[in-house]
Amino acid sequence: MGSNTPFEDKSSSPIHSESRDSEQQTDKVYAEKLRKVAPFEFNEEVVHVFPDMIERSVPGYRAVLDMTKVVANEFVRPGTTVYDLGCSLGATTRAIMSGIDPLPEGTACRIIAVDNALAMVQECKRRLNSTPDHIQLEIELGDIRQQPIQNASLVTLNYTLQFIPLKERLPLLVRIHEGLVPGGALILSEKIVSSDATHQDILTTLHHGFKRMNGYSDLEISQKRSALENVLVPESIADHENRLNEAGFSTSMVWYQSLTFVSILAIK
Repeated sequence: MGSNTPFEDKSSSPIHSESRDSEQQTDKVYAEKLRKVAPFEFNEEVVHVFPDMIERSVPGYRAVLDMTKVVANEFVRPGTTVYDLGCSLGATTRAIMSGIDPLPEGTACRIIAVDNALAMVQECKRRLNSTPDHIQLEIELGDIRQQPIQNASLVTLNYTLQFIPLKERLPLLVRIHEGLVPGGALILSEKIVSSDATHQDILTTLHHGFKRMNGYSDLEISQKRSALENVLVPESIADHENRLNEAGFSTSMVWYQSLTFVSILAIK
């Protein structure tokens, strides 16, 4: 599909430059040709550039964060717990905190942010070192597949389930559903594949064009894609909706999509 010729002036004006994290470094992880592309992992090298990497790689990322504030405002209840599973550097956690209105005096909301990458957790703790009085924040190193979910009014899985082995995705969603209070919500954001091969080719071409407009070279795009192969395993929207239904959620809907990235809202 189409040409791989880079857009003009691709490195001078990344299309998300106005919303970038002021602390971040520029992602150059795959800028030099590698003799062998190792499987992608969330190591210290990635941690240092992660905000830049995700902003320039995931169309709609900022919109999902902004809308997470809205969902938090609607669904989070006093005295309940919010879980950010796969919290990385805490961008979703920060969005949730900013979306929760001050609670009635004497009440609080607990947020548990979990990630299995030590470097991520350490940097997340540094970035989120203060919280509003009405929020109790815990940032934990752990496997989200083993994380107890209790008394939850909101759970977020933003670009996390796609890294979990296929056979372990349903058990995780079942545990999340069981741990939600009635009317509680799950935000599930993922990279997806289309069931229509022609649509998938077009969307992939546009996604690569998005990356080029954000300053990535064809080499970076190719090597990153190789690194993620068999590490990030995307599914179709139908696969996700069927699994959410099987897990017990009363309803689920795609509330945001940009190219091959969607965010699904599921309600208990």
